[in-house]
Amino acid sequence: MAMREIPLSEIQSLVGQEIGVSDWLEITQDRVNRFADATGDHQWIHVDIERATKELGGPIAHGYLVLSLIPFLAKNIISYSGVSRGINYGSNKVRFTNAVPVGKRVRMRTTILSCEMRTGAYQVTNQFTIEIEGEERPACVAEVVSLMYPG
Repeated sequence: MAMREIPLSEIQSLVGQEIGVSDWLEITQDRVNRFADATGDHQWIHVDIERATKELGGPIAHGYLVLSLIPFLAKNIISYSGVSRGINYGSNKVRFTNAVPVGKRVRMRTTILSCEMRTGAYQVTNQFTIEIEGEERPACVAEVVSLMYPG
């Protein structure tokens, strides 16, 4: 997919629009294992390949791993010019609506929900929908708020 570069001053004109779709990313067992090591979450459904295969058909990615892919997937969707810095402000809503089996590919759709001027910054709310290849239900839908400072 081609990344869109948009001047920060034009972001308000994009509210309500889908901005783009990321490239596909394969969820590997190595990525899942490294996430488990980083977070201390070694639940068998993620890291015990033999048991997960027997009981679930295979290991699945952590929901928070899928959520943490937002910045990685977003970088090939859009970039803003005229920004001195961006800060994560929080999330209004996050839902994990489908498990991601190891070996599947995911991609993300981005829609700008709102943009308001705050003291010295744009407060931007995006909806990120992380889809699983071949699945109707997405893996994750997250409403994320960022502060973007002009400069």
